[in-house]
Amino acid sequence: MSRYTITVTKISSRHSDPDAVIGYDRPLQTFFLQAFPDEFGDDLALWLGTEFRAFETLCALRAAALSKGYDFMPISSGRLWLLLDDFSREALRSPPDG
Repeated sequence: MSRYTITVTKISSRHSDPDAVIGYDRPLQTFFLQAFPDEFGDDLALWLGTEFRAFETLCALRAAALSKGYDFMPISSGRLWLLLDDFSREALRSPPDG
């Protein structure tokens, strides 16, 4: 599983979470996004990519974030390259035991 820190913005208030996490989960075969934890760090206001193949592309993940009122663009080219590299390496590996 890959995990990278990015900034996610709540569109309506322009409030941002500079410690949000984006990544690729190999067992679930999905990109995921986590942002805006509560004061205890237990609950997240935004948590996408918790189901099998929920978001097979970053475009699908962004569309889901936008539909919930959040955005994570622009994403740095370096971070984007790392995410896509993780995805391509994981996709070529044999499926996890299950």
